[in-house]
Amino acid sequence: MTDQSIWQTSRFRISLGTPRVMGIVNVTPDSFSDGGRHASTAAALAHCEQLLRDGADILDIGGESTRPGSPAVELDEELARVLPVVQGAVKFGVPLSVDTYKPEVMRAVLDAGADIVNDIWALRRPGAREAVAGHPGCGVCLMHMHRDPQTMQVAPMEGEVVPGVVDFLRGQARALRDLGVAASRIVLDPGVGFGKTVAQNFSLLARQQEILAAGYPILAGWSRKSSLGAVTGLEVGDRMPPSVAAAVLAVDRGARIVRVHDVRETVAALKVWRAMQDHCQTPTRRAREKGRKTDR
Repeated sequence: MTDQSIWQTSRFRISLGTPRVMGIVNVTPDSFSDGGRHASTAAALAHCEQLLRDGADILDIGGESTRPGSPAVELDEELARVLPVVQGAVKFGVPLSVDTYKPEVMRAVLDAGADIVNDIWALRRPGAREAVAGHPGCGVCLMHMHRDPQTMQVAPMEGEVVPGVVDFLRGQARALRDLGVAASRIVLDPGVGFGKTVAQNFSLLARQQEILAAGYPILAGWSRKSSLGAVTGLEVGDRMPPSVAAAVLAVDRGARIVRVHDVRETVAALKVWRAMQDHCQTPTRRAREKGRKTDR
């Protein structure tokens, strides 16, 4: 079992004793959640600053939409979108994650000062694993995805998904470890919405402890997902309340990072969760408190 209390990244050892909020920065014209409002470098950097004011611990910058059915973006276009934002945001002095599956983008953003590679393909594309393993200390998030963004919801997984997701993520982490990457650099994402049905997504949440048994911290990405719309009837723009609820439920079941659009609201909700946790007494603590009263 690895130590799940620290995430080692390029510039930061991120303590996971407290759940961390990762704010989403979509530098794309076709994002399902924000309609390309932050597609320019200036707008993306302004959004980064707002997310930090709202309480984000980590920024996650992405230059290619991964919504179901989204087309792939050419390498040069993704670099043109992402690299200037990373170069500007590195000055904010916070951990920077880049959401990409292209090894060329990984190397470029890591050279520019990014701290984390967040890959929906879990480094399965040729050269991706080597790009991360060749870096002396970057963090990495390995996500489970069934099929690819173009086809994942056309033919989602069948049957019970949790064991398959766990086995896949454990295997991808092991392959990276075999290349010399320290366990403290690795975080796992079960991939809510990436080739799963609504019921399967909620089973991943309900049985999240089984994913934790793989031995690595979990990043949960429920924000504004279609499964939340399916159970609430809410359109994307109205899914902030269920997104916050899902983030808190994920943290309560052991997730250490939540990737969200609505940072301010999620941070506030987690403060309530932490206040409750501070007053939760374990059997050991109750016995200790009882002993103190007896001694008096």
